[in-house]
Amino acid sequence: MSRDELIKKIAGDAGISQKTAGLALASVLDGITQALKKGERVTLVGFGSFSVVKRKARKGINPKTREPLKIPARKVPVFKAGKNLKEAVKK
Repeated sequence: MSRDELIKKIAGDAGISQKTAGLALASVLDGITQALKKGERVTLVGFGSFSVVKRKARKGINPKTREPLKIPARKVPVFKAGKNLKEAVKK
């Protein structure tokens, strides 16, 4: 499902314009992004949670040249599905 399809679904389900649904979706995504930037966890009960984890620095290999390289430590966003989402996908 694309962003546009999601906006159409939100608009249809809520009985609002697509412009308003687009603004609402943008606001939700921006809120999640800002919280993750601050290192906070975002939990949507039944759906899942977003958080930031630190990955350690590690060694890797360039697949083209086979030369070893250092992969630096970094923070990455992670999503963990909630129970209701897992059950819905499972069926």
